[in-house]
Amino acid sequence: MAISGFTTCLWFDNEAQAAADLYVSIFPDSKITGVDYYQDHPYKPAGSVLTVQFELFGKPFLALNGGPEFPHSEATSFQVFGDTQEEIDYMWNALIADGGQESQCGWCKDKFGVSWQVIPTNMSELLGNSDPSRTTPAWQSMMQMTKIIIADLM
Repeated sequence: MAISGFTTCLWFDNEAQAAADLYVSIFPDSKITGVDYYQDHPYKPAGSVLTVQFELFGKPFLALNGGPEFPHSEATSFQVFGDTQEEIDYMWNALIADGGQESQCGWCKDKFGVSWQVIPTNMSELLGNSDPSRTTPAWQSMMQMTKIIIADLM
């Protein structure tokens, strides 16, 4: 048996190329690695984008233009980590630009409906510390936030 890994596939109606382009423009060590096109098909015109293969942070992804049947939901999200407030702000603003939506506790949706958690690298340390005098204020602050403000968690 030769199991070689896996790829995350994101289903879109017609936005696979635009979504992949956005994601590789935001995250480091990211690139488009291939594009496949529809042949004769009853729902999509021949020559339109079928899939876009891309990498985010060096990890493989696939964006599929499969039609409107399966919209994105918060049941699946991607966590992205920033070490500084500047990094958090950059990713947050890029993801909610042009029609994305802010949510609570560092969650947002991009303009394609994909859910993201934009959080500090040390979030688990801040919320999982055994000292309640540190975790309780961090938790209470986070519950009031949309975009995470690192200084307010300390």
